[in-house]
Amino acid sequence: MKDKALLFINGDAPDSLPNLESYDLIACTDGAFHYLKRMGFPLDKLDFISGDFDSHSGSDEDVYHEKFILTLDQDKTDFHKALEIIIGKGFHTVDVLGASGGEQDHFLGNLTVAYSFKNQMDIKFYDAFSEYYFVPKNFILKGAKNKMISLYPFPTVKNLTTKGLNWPLTNGSLSIISKIGTRNFAVDDEVSIEYGSGDLLFFVGRNEIEYPNLK
Repeated sequence: MKDKALLFINGDAPDSLPNLESYDLIACTDGAFHYLKRMGFPLDKLDFISGDFDSHSGSDEDVYHEKFILTLDQDKTDFHKALEIIIGKGFHTVDVLGASGGEQDHFLGNLTVAYSFKNQMDIKFYDAFSEYYFVPKNFILKGAKNKMISLYPFPTVKNLTTKGLNWPLTNGSLSIISKIGTRNFAVDDEVSIEYGSGDLLFFVGRNEIEYPNLK
């Protein structure tokens, strides 16, 4: 099994880039290819660019044409089709940039795609504010103190117990139609999550936050 892939998709362009040398495969959807060009991204680092390419014309498209993978299936999003290609190449861990921002129906669609792949891949999203991903029923995050933590049920979570948060839960429940767990924060270095059923989307703020009662 190969190690880790990096995928850029067509939301807001990232404000910074990770260490590209940490990845064994780097790819983007055709919409993200446009913002990578504007950012001065080293396009030769891309292993493939996927999409329908209906808006592509120019010298870079000619140079990197051999890296294009045409995906015309309109029943699947570009993100979904790119993940299928990545799995086909033997990767099951992927960091995703560009999933949020822009049109918010795309963002919700990206979360739904990640949900559909959660048993096949370890997918982590990164944006200007946070990193977020689906967590297993027993999960520990270290180095969390003073970070914003949000728990979002997808769509429900039952028998949820958290430790290390300012507002902990003990055998509680979350539901998108009644109670969610957003805008909490870590008071300990280690945050633990345990739940019995459902699926939980876990958000971790990129920066430490300041509250008057933080110790």
